[in-house]
Amino acid sequence: MTGFEVAVRAEAALGEGPTWDAEGRRLIWIDILGSRVHTYEPDTGRRTVRATGQHVGAAKPRAGGGLVVNLRDGIGLYGPDGGSEGFRWLRREVVPGRRANDAAVAPDGALWAGTMRYDEAAGGGTLSRVAPDGTAETVLDDVAVSNGTGWSPDGRLMYYIDSPTRRVDVFDFDGRHATGRRPLVSVEDGAGFPDGLTVDADGCVWVALWDGGAVRRYTPSGRLDRVVELPVPRPTACAFGGDGLTDLYITTARTGLEAPHPLAGSVLVVPGAGKGLPQTPFAG
Repeated sequence: MTGFEVAVRAEAALGEGPTWDAEGRRLIWIDILGSRVHTYEPDTGRRTVRATGQHVGAAKPRAGGGLVVNLRDGIGLYGPDGGSEGFRWLRREVVPGRRANDAAVAPDGALWAGTMRYDEAAGGGTLSRVAPDGTAETVLDDVAVSNGTGWSPDGRLMYYIDSPTRRVDVFDFDGRHATGRRPLVSVEDGAGFPDGLTVDADGCVWVALWDGGAVRRYTPSGRLDRVVELPVPRPTACAFGGDGLTDLYITTARTGLEAPHPLAGSVLVVPGAGKGLPQTPFAG
């Protein structure tokens, strides 16, 4: 499967976390190491950039407008006006040597936020459920690099990636609790490491492969179904957006590459790749 286009030409060090904001008709994405939150409106080409002041692992829309951000030192909120004066901490937890990473909003509006150590030490990261009031519950406390999280169309399954395991795991989900962890997919040696993911309307899981130069689609049974080959070695995450949620947006990274491809750090898009699911905004 081919046919990608360049949505946003950029040189992000670690582009990540694409999220379609249906209300604003825009794509939200981040540069973790650049400490920036970006937006892109496909209809107009308009782009914005916001500096967060510290490394940012994820940015997601809020139900009342604005953004929830998974930052190095905790979970923060931006108001709908978009100005830095509208920022406040929802939950602050400073752990030396640790930063935020990928996050996702569950069907009930809670934020599932991941962390990792800068040295990527095994067991140094976590996955936590953060309620709209800021109350947090640690779900996993033995993570290395907490990455893709997503839910099946009926909300009964949760998918999750701890990248060094080379697995996409699946849990049973009851609306709040994730139990019964088991492997769905193991990515073979030489194909890269699973990073961010998104789930489509058919219940299939799309996975970006860091150092694999591709995005793969797996069926709910774990069968490899499609492959999007890319010229950049480090795609990081993917999400459906645009009219009808049919366009697959893919963030990429250039960090650690001695001679980055000219498109490394850009946002790519595969028009008409499939059919995505509407993304629930954070309820806080």
